[in-house]
Amino acid sequence: MFGGPPPPMSAAELRAAEAESTLTIQKVLAGAILLYLSPFAIDMVSKLV
Repeated sequence: MFGGPPPPMSAAELRAAEAESTLTIQKVLAGAILLYLSPFAIDMVSKLV
């Protein structure tokens, strides 16, 4: 606001930010899949016991 806009990101910073966001999306998708499958896993384990 008072100092003007920040300088644009360098190519290396942009690649690092893209890699971090890709990893974050992959972790969220893996977590969502695990949460979706957890009731089935709990049901299967409870039937074995």
